[in-house]
Amino acid sequence: MGAVERLVCGLHILSVLSVTMGIHVEFQKQEYEVARDDPVDLICTFQTKMENSPAVIITWSADPDDPAEPLITIGTYYYTTTKKQVDMNAAYKGQATMTNDVPGGLSTLSFSHVTLQENRVFQCTVQIPGDNVGQQADTTRVVVLVAPSVPVCNVQGAAEYGHNINLTCKSEEGSPTPTYKWLRFDPRNNPQPFPPRTVESNGVLSLFNVSMETSGYYVCTSTNKIRSNSYNMTLSVGPPTMKVGATAGIVGGCVAGAVVLIIVVYCCCCRKKKKEPEYEMEEPVAFHDEPPLETENVNVLNTVDRYEESREDDGKRIGYQQDDRSDRNEGSRSSDRLDRYDEGRSRSNDRLDRNDRLDRNDDGRNHSSDRLDRYDDGRSRSSDRLDRQDDSRSRSSDRLDRYEDSRSRSSDRLDRYEGSRDRLDNNSDRYEDSRTRYDDRRDYYADNRDHHGNGR
Repeated sequence: MGAVERLVCGLHILSVLSVTMGIHVEFQKQEYEVARDDPVDLICTFQTKMENSPAVIITWSADPDDPAEPLITIGTYYYTTTKKQVDMNAAYKGQATMTNDVPGGLSTLSFSHVTLQENRVFQCTVQIPGDNVGQQADTTRVVVLVAPSVPVCNVQGAAEYGHNINLTCKSEEGSPTPTYKWLRFDPRNNPQPFPPRTVESNGVLSLFNVSMETSGYYVCTSTNKIRSNSYNMTLSVGPPTMKVGATAGIVGGCVAGAVVLIIVVYCCCCRKKKKEPEYEMEEPVAFHDEPPLETENVNVLNTVDRYEESREDDGKRIGYQQDDRSDRNEGSRSSDRLDRYDEGRSRSNDRLDRNDRLDRNDDGRNHSSDRLDRYDDGRSRSSDRLDRQDDSRSRSSDRLDRYEDSRSRSSDRLDRYEGSRDRLDNNSDRYEDSRTRYDDRRDYYADNRDHHGNGR
């Protein structure tokens, strides 16, 4: 008996058994492989012991994503001798259709295009009243073929000396589920073995006690029966680095320490400022003008003038009168005038002493200028402190304003002193001139006196 004859015989026996035992539902293929967006027809056949059944119900369903949930109903076909009706799930309208041939024992679920949502198990169920013995349902798997996407690779853990890390690799898409393979290369693209104790499992490459030698180029390849995709990553292992939390703690500690240090320095400066003598303006030097000498000079000049007038009168008398009595009277008056001259000269010497005091006042003025220079130096140092402390600067500014006012008053006094001194100098010059003329007259008078003495 040939093979074909044996197959026909087997089918005949199966049909006889099915009729004898009850209904039998079966898919032509246990798995359908189809590329994404391609069409596919799922064919379900059934046989029953009842011929010309008055009613048949055919249901297509699919496994849910969550096994705990019920089956997803795609469509139901109701067949009677008077009515035929198909109820399709709204989610599959426009994408799936049902074609049924009850007398021929055939039902077909057709997809115009498949997506990853159809990557699941489908079930065909046939219900015939009065024939519930046997296999009423059968399943088939639809495998939607999708090439794996470019895998996404990451490093889990710190790539630092002595640490353990994982290199992960996973494709977002890929059907059937892709497999993963890791390879290692050097900078010249030559394959390199993995470090000791390396473990690879389901796209995860585990590296232990990493070091500088663990660094390099790692390639992950994602593969399924359609095609493959790869991703290259560079692993750089370095020395341990400070954590962000520790860094933030150290920075915060430094900032807090700096704030405390600034407060301490500020308090010390304030305390030192209270202890240090401030550069205040010294008491202005009072230049007391000597009592005006104009009155005394005028008196002296008046005396000299009266002496000159008397002398002129005496000359006239001496020239025209040569009597003894006139000579005696004139000699007596001349002696009085000489006495008054000596007194005026003493007062002139007193005025010269006062001029010496004015010179000493000049020395005092120079000393005051030196003190002002030292004050300017102190003011410069005070300005440096003012730059460091704004509060002290405002107070020092007030003191400087008071000093400027006092200095202006001192300048006014100096100006008045200079004017007074100029007037004294002028008076001294006039006095010297008067003294010179007076001495000349005195010499002249002495000569006349000697001449009169010789004449007697």
